[in-house]
Amino acid sequence: MRLEEKIKELGLHLPPPPPPGGVYKPVIIIDKMMYVSGQGPVKSDGSLIKGKLGLDFGIKEGYEAARQVGLTMLSTMKDQIGDLNKVKRLVKTLGMVNSQPDFYDHPKVINGFSELMVELLGDDLGKGARSAVGMILPGNIAVEIEAIFEMY
Repeated sequence: MRLEEKIKELGLHLPPPPPPGGVYKPVIIIDKMMYVSGQGPVKSDGSLIKGKLGLDFGIKEGYEAARQVGLTMLSTMKDQIGDLNKVKRLVKTLGMVNSQPDFYDHPKVINGFSELMVELLGDDLGKGARSAVGMILPGNIAVEIEAIFEMY
């Protein structure tokens, strides 16, 4: 099943694509590779999920924020390329978690994004290489994720 149809089948709703927060392009395409700039967790009303893991949120809320980043990223991609059915597979994910120094479950948080991609693209095409790290994020957003996709 193609990506746009799978999103509809699962009853998912994409938030509005966020405007760039600096001097960069949201998406760059080179040959069949699409590089997506870091995305934050934009809710359907356009607001952001903000806070630190290990202080304001636990793993479950962080997981949901990372899943929301996935929907935000899809919204940005659709805005930039017009048709999500051009997306073949997830290649690489860099997940960044806004966390306290003693929070160590960054991979469990980024699973929210990764499991969404598997739901949408399947186990083989939705599972790519991945890094999950903790850091201080701009605007105190809970999670930021950048990714690389292969296109048809």
